[in-house]
Amino acid sequence: MVRGSFTGSEKMGTLMRKCEKCSEYTLKDVCKKCGAKTVVPVPSRFSPEDRYGKYRRMLKRCTYG
Repeated sequence: MVRGSFTGSEKMGTLMRKCEKCSEYTLKDVCKKCGAKTVVPVPSRFSPEDRYGKYRRMLKRCTYG
């Protein structure tokens, strides 16, 4: 890839993504090596002013018991 030529989802500010199956890193949503879904391996940013934390914890309790 030539520096400065971005296509599709490869925009400035996107995070590196990691393939769940083969552990390959890419900027795409789907791994070009094996075709599996990719995820962002970096955890979400923490904020002490978590507006939705109450609802997330309620959902977790309902889902996992």
